[in-house]
Amino acid sequence: MINPDPVMALSTLAQLDPAVLAQSPHVLVSWWKPVLILAPVVAWAWMVSSVFDKHAARFFLGPEKWNAIHLAFGVVGVGAALLMPLPGIAGFLVGYLILIVLLAADVLLFVGLTNKDERVPEKHHLRLDFSSFAEAKLARSEAKQQATVQLEIKGPSGLLIRAPQKDSPEYEIRAAAEQIFIKSRQARASQVDFAPAGEGTYAASYLIDGVRQAGDAIPTPDALKLIDFWKGSAELDLKDRRRKLTNTVEVGSGAEHTGVKIVTSGSQSGMRLTMTFDPDKAVRFDIDDLGLLGPQLDSVRTLGKQEGGIVLVAAPSDHGRTSTMYALLRMHDAYTENVQTIELEIEDRMEGARQLQFEPKEDGPDYATTVRSVLRRDPDVVGIMELPDVETAKEISKCDKARSRVYVSMKAEGALAAAQLWVKAVGDANGASDGLTGLIAQKLVRRLCENCRVPYQPPPEILKKLGLPADKIKQLHKKGGQVLIRNKPEICPACQGLGYVGQIGVYEVYELDDDMRAAVTKQDWAGLRNALRKTQRPSIQQAALRRAVEGVTSIEEVMRVTAASPSRPSSGKKKVARPAPAQPAAD
Repeated sequence: MINPDPVMALSTLAQLDPAVLAQSPHVLVSWWKPVLILAPVVAWAWMVSSVFDKHAARFFLGPEKWNAIHLAFGVVGVGAALLMPLPGIAGFLVGYLILIVLLAADVLLFVGLTNKDERVPEKHHLRLDFSSFAEAKLARSEAKQQATVQLEIKGPSGLLIRAPQKDSPEYEIRAAAEQIFIKSRQARASQVDFAPAGEGTYAASYLIDGVRQAGDAIPTPDALKLIDFWKGSAELDLKDRRRKLTNTVEVGSGAEHTGVKIVTSGSQSGMRLTMTFDPDKAVRFDIDDLGLLGPQLDSVRTLGKQEGGIVLVAAPSDHGRTSTMYALLRMHDAYTENVQTIELEIEDRMEGARQLQFEPKEDGPDYATTVRSVLRRDPDVVGIMELPDVETAKEISKCDKARSRVYVSMKAEGALAAAQLWVKAVGDANGASDGLTGLIAQKLVRRLCENCRVPYQPPPEILKKLGLPADKIKQLHKKGGQVLIRNKPEICPACQGLGYVGQIGVYEVYELDDDMRAAVTKQDWAGLRNALRKTQRPSIQQAALRRAVEGVTSIEEVMRVTAASPSRPSSGKKKVARPAPAQPAAD
């Protein structure tokens, strides 16, 4: 007996004698129906898992969110095909048509929305043309055959790493490693990372002007060979696949060579590689070149001339704290003053200064003890490049503030948040406010590419919302990415179509007086906020908007950077994990 209606079939079977059921087989649904349902579902599931999921992860599009959306479309579609209440073949066909429409809608929705996302370069836009897969595979094969060794690579010892024989497998690895370097430099990347991106795949990502851009996917065996090549070039232990290992190499051709910091580490998901280009140059700025506005620069110089006191220097991760700290320390003459630093990792060497790199050891002093030891020698200027735990904050608050000027680097969204975090870390508002002389906070915004930026007249309501005078501002600029060459739009060669080239700091700088310190002592944060506003010094957002008015950056970039949620005060735990040093590429 064949019954196309599953519900009626179940009802009928429930009334039959078990003995009859044991003797006569019954079919609840025709065999061809599940085959028809599975065909589009399997094809759709393959596309979601093999293409869409990797695409979303590669370009940081929120794979978890998209997987939930895919699952919702799939469940509703399959449910419509199986549970359509219409009887007979017509009911099945209607449900099957709904399944096809829903699966197709899911595919079109993903392709349409992700192709519009600015994080996905145009050359990586998805196209519903399966011949492109074969073309891409052929292009990769041809590129691999054409790759040649053309760069000089010198290890930490200064010895040249000679290229292997051209017919050997090692030659292909060397050529591929060089292509990574060349591509990174052409893209203006300050850093490139290789990390596991799913089963059997690694993904490269490039840090360009402080924003991470997705690169090509690499099969895991090839990626591990590349990681081992750079580890070997940096004279790191190839057998150690767990600990964080660091060293430097020089890469280039002729008279042009670039220093590359190689950092490898292991995790449960696999090996990771980070290559940072010219890390010392990335953090080496004069105080005049950071992006401080005129009055802010005057305040910084005033703070630099004062003796003693604590100055908090705050920024989120990868927003320039290291560069600012070095620039502040260089304002002091290291030959006439005793200038010292305590650093987890020395990013740049300062002539005349004593730079102490803290290396944790089981039987050695901890970070706070090292800071206390330095401060007890009464140096003139000290740079505390990281604040990893509350014990360190307490030791700093006990120093001779009349004798020593101490710059403290902190991770915080702004000046007010830095003061809050400082009081919480010290654990004593009186001790935290004592000797607190300055607050400096910053973020980095990308500079518009001057070759392709697009001028436009902003609507008055937008200017009003931003607090800008509509009667005075007649023009702003936004990112372009394209230029006209022989009356045809082409990708801008200066910014590679990104619309931005380089970064500039936007700051808030406050010199603290007795009333402000009293507000810190009382933990009267509303009062401190009002006192800071009364100084008429611009906040980070106001400084960024001024740069937008000047045409240096765009309103979109200002909102991207300054709309970040404010950081919360630390938990106040007695010990926190040692923080990763700020990436020099962005600092």
